Order: sequence, then C-alpha cells, then structure tokens
Amino acid sequence: MTIPTQPHKPTCARQIRLSEEAAGKTPQQIANRIHEHCGVSKLRAQRLARGKTLAQAGTELRKLAQQHAHAGPQVEGDQLGSWETGGRTPRLTTVDLLCQYYQCTPFDLGLGSSGALDTVMHAKHSVALAETDDTGSIPPQLGAHLDTARRATDRALAQGSVAGGQLDLLEERLLLLRQEYLYTPPARMLAKLLLELAEVESHSTERQTTSVQIRLTEMTAVLATLIADSLMKLGDDRRSRGWYETARHAAEESGNLELRARVRAQAAMLPYYYGPLSAAVSLAREARLMTKHRPSATAAFAAAAEARALAQQGNAADAETRIREARTIYDRMPVSPDYDAFGFPWRRFLLYLSGTYTALGQSSRARKVQQEALALYPARTGIDPALLHLEAAICLAHERSATEACQLAAQTYLQVPEDHRTPIIGARARRVIEELPGVNGRTRAAMELRELLELPSGSM
Repeated sequence: MTIPTQPHKPTCARQIRLSEEAAGKTPQQIANRIHEHCGVSKLRAQRLARGKTLAQAGTELRKLAQQHAHAGPQVEGDQLGSWETGGRTPRLTTVDLLCQYYQCTPFDLGLGSSGALDTVMHAKHSVALAETDDTGSIPPQLGAHLDTARRATDRALAQGSVAGGQLDLLEERLLLLRQEYLYTPPARMLAKLLLELAEVESHSTERQTTSVQIRLTEMTAVLATLIADSLMKLGDDRRSRGWYETARHAAEESGNLELRARVRAQAAMLPYYYGPLSAAVSLAREARLMTKHRPSATAAFAAAAEARALAQQGNAADAETRIREARTIYDRMPVSPDYDAFGFPWRRFLLYLSGTYTALGQSSRARKVQQEALALYPARTGIDPALLHLEAAICLAHERSATEACQLAAQTYLQVPEDHRTPIIGARARRVIEELPGVNGRTRAAMELRELLELPSGSM
C-alpha cells in the first residue's frame, strides 16, 4: 500500500482501531495498518493503535520510568509528539522505555537501527525479561527479540563476519557461558546468549582477515547452537529449528569440519524429542560420517545419538552396532571435560546409552547405566538426572509396574526446580503414560500423573 504524502486526521486512525479491534487484531497489527493507511510514523501509529492521547501516553510513560528507576526520561506530551514527527530523536534509554511501554521492539517503533545496536538493545531488555520470568516459558517480547536477533545474525553471515582485537576476550567469555549452560535455566540462559551474540555482531561491520572471520563465525555457530538447544528445552520447536539452521549456516561458513559435525549432532536432538525420528537418524549419521576415523567427543556423541534414535525407531540391530562403535570411539578419544556444554563426559555418554536401552526394552541394561550415570552428576546441574529418572519410569512401565512407574514420574517432575521444569520434561513424563501397556493408562496413578502434567505453569 502507498503511504499518503499528507498524514490523515486522528479520526481516520480511530476508525481503523475500532474496526480492527472488533476483528480481534493485536495492537501491533493495528499499528501497522494505521502506519500504512494514514501515513503517520510507526511511533505515532503505536499510540493511536491504543487510543491514547499525547498527554495520556506522556503521563503513563513517566509512571513507568519511575517504576523501573529510570534516571533519564521525564517524558512530556510535546516531547513525545516531537519524536513521533521526527523533529527530535529520543535517547537510547528512552527508546528502551518506549519499547517497554508499547511492548514491542525498536524496529516496531521506527527507532531501531538495522545492525548491532538494535540487537544489543533487544538483548539487554531480554535479560530483564528472563530474570523476572521463572515460569519456564518464553515471554512474548523475548520471543520477538529471538526472531530479530536470528535474522540479524543471518544478515551478518551473508555480508561477511568481522571482529576486532577483543576476539580472545570474547572466546574466554563464550567458554564461561558454555560451562554455565550446564546448570542455568534455559529462559535465563537465552538472554545471556543473546547479549553475547549481540557483542559478536557488533564486530561484524566490515571485513577483516580470513583468520579473524573464521574465529568469529565459529563463535556465532556455537552461540546459535546453544540458543537452539535452549529453545528446544522450552518446547519452542519452530524457533529452535530456525536457530539450528543458522548454526549450521555459520558452521559451514567457518569450514571447521568438527564444528559442522557437532552442530548436526546437536540438531539431531530436536527431531528426537519432537519428530520426525528419521530426521534425527539422518542428522546424527551425517555427523558420524563427518568425524569418521577421528576419535573425538563429537564422534562419540554422533554415534550415540544415532544409536538412541535408531532404537526409538525399533531398529535394534543397527542401534547395537552404533552403540559398539560409540564405545570404541569413546575408549580411544582424549578425556572429555565435564564442565562444558560442548564436551561429552562419561555421564553424558551413559545418558544416551540409557535412552537406547530403554527404547529397546532392555530394562536391566538401562537400569544399570542409569544408576551409574546418576552417581556421576554434581549437585548443581541441569535436567539430565530428571531425564534418567523418567527413563527408569519408562522401564517400569515396560515391566507392567504401572503404579510404580507413574509415581516415580510424578515425583521426578515435582522435584525439578520450576525454572528447569520446561515442556521437554513434561513431554518425557507423558511418555511414561504412553508406554503403559493395555488398560494401565487408565489406572488411578496414570490419571493422577496426567492431571499433574496438565496443571498450568506456576500453579504448584
């Protein structure tokens, strides 16, 4: 639609707002419509979409600033009017306040840059969102920031990655994040990862040497992979898939074969939990073939991931072959650190063996590796111990111990801290019910577990 050369009168925007509200449109959709039809700025369209006068918006913005202890903006109606017409440009702290007030991004206000500054602002606001949200789900505004950051990262990769003299510091911070990732709740981790990604992008304004470009692209691949994994834990498979695609793009650009294989092996977890299983097998197999004849954490991880997915498909023969291969690789590879999200320590290897044996119905073998693995996890950790307990419950279901299986699943679910009790935990607990044979899925214990899993987040 062609934007008019002269803005329409406020009555036109009011008619659009009333009509669109009646149709169930969101304020953002209404603002877009007003901006396109009436020829007003995006910032003014946001206010008109909510039926606010300049005086009302100014008063509410001042109250919001006081609530959040903003030292800066004391917004008046005439200031807001000047920003809306482009007469003046608000400071960065004020843009952040406007984003909070209208619940949107700087781009939605027409105040965002196309590069790193916009991403940094998104990421900083995301930290505040994640720190105040302990429900284990993604706040809507953080979701919008995730999508914006991924698109900005893809643009930076297409233009060529660049970094300055702070690459060593960036890599040190990234290693700390990889260690922290093992025990930090995923929603909170997302905000930290976005901040680090914004820092990487801020160095991507112009090309430098090939070696610098490779290092920066490798960091992008690692960060994108961890973001994708966090989103997978939170049950957002659509966004997770998009970030895994970005991670694969970055890994391909880096030319690092080990990293390319690692990203594929990590990406195989998404279809393993959410389907289709054939994609999990394919990704893990690609990773395994890339690392063939080179014993490493990634090679062992890829073989174990393929074995687990094959077992879930019911392909016992090939799963056993991959288990033997994974064990051989693990015995030959250097000792893997147990404090890094990109490591593959023995306890993690046992987790994958547990999943394989559980899917194959080999409960005694599964129980043995579950007990061994649980003894190796530190007190401060993520969801792996819970997954092992839930697999033990599935083994009980296979053995027709329906009540005991459901009670163990319920106990495990309740013991997981709320900010770690994400949809992936709920999905694995539901799997216990699905594995109950015959009419056992309608027993009292199964019904109680089902009711527990249907409770809204934060109600326990």
